[in-house]
Amino acid sequence: MTPRARRLTPVAVVAAAYLGLMGLGALAPALARVLDMALPFFGLIGLGFACGRLFDTGDAIGGAGLKWLNIFIVYLALPALFFTLVSRTPIHELANWRFVLATLSATAAAFVIAFAIGWIAARGDIAEAAIQGAAGAYANVGYMGPGLTISALGAAAAAPAALVFVTDTVFLFTAVPLAMALARSDERGAPRAALHALGRIAVHPFNIATAVAVAAAAFAWQPPPAIGRMVTTLSGAAAPCALFALGVTVGLRPFGGLAREAPALVAIKLLVHPLLAWTFLTLAGVTGTWAKAGVLMAALPPALNVFVLASQYGVYVERASNIVLAGTLASVFTVTALLWFLA
Repeated sequence: MTPRARRLTPVAVVAAAYLGLMGLGALAPALARVLDMALPFFGLIGLGFACGRLFDTGDAIGGAGLKWLNIFIVYLALPALFFTLVSRTPIHELANWRFVLATLSATAAAFVIAFAIGWIAARGDIAEAAIQGAAGAYANVGYMGPGLTISALGAAAAAPAALVFVTDTVFLFTAVPLAMALARSDERGAPRAALHALGRIAVHPFNIATAVAVAAAAFAWQPPPAIGRMVTTLSGAAAPCALFALGVTVGLRPFGGLAREAPALVAIKLLVHPLLAWTFLTLAGVTGTWAKAGVLMAALPPALNVFVLASQYGVYVERASNIVLAGTLASVFTVTALLWFLA
């Protein structure tokens, strides 16, 4: 197979899956309504993936462009989206501790299960197991979560989506550095690693925007009209840019095949994690839109941050990239099925 054919093959797979779902939607009107809601999001990822495969020149200019797009998304567009949605939510809805504990418990349980599988597959290598634990528990709650959840469930899903993002990020950006500190005796040690991780979480733009939005909701404050319109414009660009950038980033990664543990990790992320979320939310007595939002956020594919963490520690890098790609492709079917079920 020629290099160009190898580059086009994943694009053809994505296109075939997309067209196949559209064909199913044409046969079933109820499914068509769900696909009309879900496929635009996966379509943006697919367009980014295709562009990454087709137009990658391998030079520094393309990488710099993607870097600036990600800066726009992480530091401006998504924080604006979180602020816009959360600041307009009544403060009593944000203090839903049963929801927080239930979704956090589901994420922690998925991490422990995936970590155990990774520990066995890696023959006791804690560092690799930590990345595999993240692959099984870290959903794409930043790039993909808010837009899809709010599109599916309405503006009332903004608060639970933001809470899931904050709690999952705090947990996973603490658990993985702690595991790495335990795995490497030359590191700064588990307590200092945890403090360092918490410091990074505290200054993350998503979390800062959410904290400011919670304060704004508590005091019923909204920015001046001119700033408010700018924030609204930025928030409108968040989901399209984030999903396209996700597709490009995954498309630029070489696909060298899946590790033997990859199917199990993808299954934990796409099937076990949402089932755990549903179980814990039911036990906590959370119902309605909040319960649906918690399950949907848990059902999202592995986040690109799994690859980022692997690259940061130099562990499981290529296999993490392949799991993100495989999970994203499989989620076209699993997330669409869940949306149909929730509808």
